Amino acid sequence: MEAHEFRDAKAKFDARNAVILGCSADPPATQARFKAKHKLNFTLLSDTEKNVVKAYGVWQKKSFLGKKFMGIVRSTVLIGPDGTVRSVFSKVKPGQHAKEVLAALG
Repeated sequence: MEAHEFRDAKAKFDARNAVILGCSADPPATQARFKAKHKLNFTLLSDTEKNVVKAYGVWQKKSFLGKKFMGIVRSTVLIGPDGTVRSVFSKVKPGQHAKEVLAALG
């Protein structure tokens, strides 16, 4: 699971002064249960009105088992200290993604 990768690599992100934030359209109570269940050590942002996910272009048409629907496409946005977007990782897959982001941090 991608969240586990980032949880387990948090010390490496901290060493690079990088902050990990997760964002979903789930309500805060749902996120709190998820965070507790998976022992996450980073902040989850609730975007129930989908303002952030739409602004970052990750609210997209998806399909599963022949059905089309709108949803969040798993993505990572690397934002520099000055607030500018440095890198965008689209349609990421768990496995080695945290390492990929760490490498992009330098």
